[in-house]
Amino acid sequence: MITTTGLTKVYPSRGREVTALDGVDLHVREGEVYGVIGQSGAGKSSLIRCVNLLERPTAGIVTVDGQDLTALAGRGRRAGRELRAARSRIGMVFQHFNLLSSRTVKDNVELPLEIIGISGQERSRKALELLDLVGLADKAKAYPAHLSGGQKQRVGIARALAGDPKVLLSDEATSALDPETTRSILRLLRDLNRQLGLTVLLITHEMDVVKTVCDSAALMKRGRIVESGTVSELLATPGSELAHELFPVGGQASGPGRTVIDVTFHGEAATQPVISQLSRTYNIDISILGAAMDTVGGNQIGRMRIELPGLYEENVVPVGFLREQGLQVEVVEENAPGTETPAQVAAQPPTLVKEGAK
Repeated sequence: MITTTGLTKVYPSRGREVTALDGVDLHVREGEVYGVIGQSGAGKSSLIRCVNLLERPTAGIVTVDGQDLTALAGRGRRAGRELRAARSRIGMVFQHFNLLSSRTVKDNVELPLEIIGISGQERSRKALELLDLVGLADKAKAYPAHLSGGQKQRVGIARALAGDPKVLLSDEATSALDPETTRSILRLLRDLNRQLGLTVLLITHEMDVVKTVCDSAALMKRGRIVESGTVSELLATPGSELAHELFPVGGQASGPGRTVIDVTFHGEAATQPVISQLSRTYNIDISILGAAMDTVGGNQIGRMRIELPGLYEENVVPVGFLREQGLQVEVVEENAPGTETPAQVAAQPPTLVKEGAK
C-alpha cells in the first residue's frame, strides 16, 4: 500500500546541507499497522511528511495505493489536481491535534469536507457519523478548549477520516498524552484498522506503542532504516536490536564457569513450561536472570535470560533442546573458570594511582 524507494530529503541549513532521509526503502502492506521508531533527529517526521508530500523529497519515489505521488509533484495544473485527489485518500493525525479553537468539534471534523466543496447537509451527516465512530457523539457542539487531550486527539482522528482515506498517517499522535489515554487512542487506531480496513503508518519514539498496536516495525537511525520486518520476524532474528528494545532483559553471570543465554518465546512455545521441562529432563539447575513477557497482536511473546552451569560446550544438548521447541536462543556470555564476571570486576575497589604516575 505504501512504498518508498531511495527516498532522500536534504534541508539547507546555514550554508550547509542536512540530510534528514538517506535513501529510505520502506514497504507497508495493505491493511497492516506499521510503526517507525527512532530517537529525535532520526528522520521519522521527515519520512511521514514525505509520504503524503507535505514535504517534497529531494530524490526517490513515493507510491501510495499503486500511484506514484512524486511523479505528480510540480508537474503542472493537471498533475496538481491529481496530487490533491491522491492526498485526500491519505488521512493525517498530528501530535498537537491542530484543531481550530474558534470552531466546534463538529465544525473541525467538517473542515476537510468543506474545503473540497461537499454540501452542508452531507458534511453534517458525515461529521456526526465519524464522531460517533470515535466515541465523541455527545461532544459535537463543544469547543476544543473544553476537551481533554485524548478527546482532542479523537477529534483529530475523526477529521483525518473525513475523506474516507485508505491510509492513515500518525505523527507521534500519542506522545503528548498520559499512559492510560495513550492506550485508549492506540485501541481506537487498531479498531479503525480492523473495521475500515485502514492501512496505518505511525511514527513514535515509544517502544510500548510498537508493542501494543503494530504488526510490523522499522528502526530508523540517522535518516536510514537499519532494521525492519514483522514483529514476529524481528523476535526470531538473532541480534535484532528492535527485539531487544521491545523486550529488554538484563542480568549477568553469577560467577565463572557459567553460560548465559537469551531465549525468545513466541507462538505456541510461549505457553509451554519449557524451562521447567529442560531442568527436569537434564537434571540441571537453571537461574532466571531476567524476563519480559507481553501480548502482541493477541499472542503472548517474550524473552528470558537464563544462566546454565558449565561452559557452552557442556550445554550444547540443553541449548539444542530449547531450539527443538521452536525457541530462538542467543548466547550472551560464557565465563571460563577463573575469569571474572563484569559484576565481579565492578565490585572490586578502584586501583589508586599516585599523582604524577603514568
